[in-house]
Amino acid sequence: MTDFRAMRREYGDAPLQRRDLPADPLVLFRDWLHAAEGAGLIEPNAMALATCGEDGQPACRIVLLKGLDDSGLTFFTNYESDKARQIEGNARAAATFWWSLPRPRQVRIAGTVSKAPDSVSDAYFRSRPREAQLASAGSPQSRIVHDREELQAHVQRLADKHPIGPVPRPAHWGGYVLQPVTVEFWQGRDHRLHDRFRYTRATEGWRIDRVAP
Repeated sequence: MTDFRAMRREYGDAPLQRRDLPADPLVLFRDWLHAAEGAGLIEPNAMALATCGEDGQPACRIVLLKGLDDSGLTFFTNYESDKARQIEGNARAAATFWWSLPRPRQVRIAGTVSKAPDSVSDAYFRSRPREAQLASAGSPQSRIVHDREELQAHVQRLADKHPIGPVPRPAHWGGYVLQPVTVEFWQGRDHRLHDRFRYTRATEGWRIDRVAP
């Protein structure tokens, strides 16, 4: 059996310094995301999204970042899914990105969530391949299905209804925007004395604090 206690690597000693941080955390986030993409990582836009419904039970899953602008981070899902129901009951969420190349880095983002404008959801849905449109629109996400054949039957009924051309975006599928309130950057350094800086939204702009690792 693997001895997880023995798993250890040194991360190198490239510093992340306060004087190098931009005033806007999303500027640095874009730089780190582009660096991960340039390093050839598979789906560097994958993020662990944590939500918590009214029952207080947290849930976490991997989703893909599909939009980034001044309004926040955009991802898409079924509005009848577990995550959507949790967001409906508690419109706060957190996301974490982890990249091992070009150097070990982590970004944690927490804030409030709201539905993306219909125009944004429509545009993204139209951009997807037909097969992906059918799968996302036809799958009863998060619901129990008896077997894969039942799942495929849901999708086939939608394909029969729209035999050619693009599939219309259903009302139960679309985007959400995570508007950051805090953004934390972590960069690995040797001997576990990592660099860690937290941006907190202020009345005007952002406050930046160094945080102990």
